[in-house]
Amino acid sequence: MEKAALITASSRGIGRAIALRLSRDGAAVVVNYQRNEDAAKEVVATIERTGGRAVAVRADIAVPQDITRLFDEAVRAFGGLDIVVNNAGVRAFGAVADLPLDTLDAILAVNVRGTFLAMQQAARMLRDGGRIINISTGHTREANPHVAAYGGGKTATEYFGRVLAKELGGRGITVNSVLPGLTDTDGLSPDFRANDALLGRTPLGRLGRPEDIADVVAFLASDDARWVTGDTIAAAGGLV
Repeated sequence: MEKAALITASSRGIGRAIALRLSRDGAAVVVNYQRNEDAAKEVVATIERTGGRAVAVRADIAVPQDITRLFDEAVRAFGGLDIVVNNAGVRAFGAVADLPLDTLDAILAVNVRGTFLAMQQAARMLRDGGRIINISTGHTREANPHVAAYGGGKTATEYFGRVLAKELGGRGITVNSVLPGLTDTDGLSPDFRANDALLGRTPLGRLGRPEDIADVVAFLASDDARWVTGDTIAAAGGLV
């Protein structure tokens, strides 16, 4: 039976790479986007050109009604769901003393509440033997200045995953988190790209690529990872 995968925020960057990789592995794919419809349609077209099946669905992960509709449309498109990758996230940094409240609220609305609600829908709608994979961050493994809100929110999602793994284990559903390090996407600032000292801390000596993260997600989504659940796996080139 063909598996069906839903990847939030998958019109570009890491999410796009995950969508393409899971399609190559044989899954039908729901490409979620919030604003960039053209990019989402390009991902769908790329998948279809290689013989895969995909649909693009607009939904704002910060809006509970959108999350419900996203999952309903995914099931309607492919008859069920087997893999959910929670990739959507807001990246914002600032010192605790100076972080504006609206920035904190935006982070919490997507990274914490939105991910929780998506996991809730996944728990209700995934077929037995399914996979839930949360994209977290290497910042959860070390406390650095200016990342309290972002890292703290992602830490919450990792905890959600560990709890949900125990709640869903009886159905053969696994729940894991992937922790990217410095990854070369359009969300990475030029300061990070030019920081030789920071790159030098990565044993493999380079920025990560979206495909590096997608390959780890593909493993966790596969039958080979059937005995891995409630875990956090760094895909950071040894940085964390």
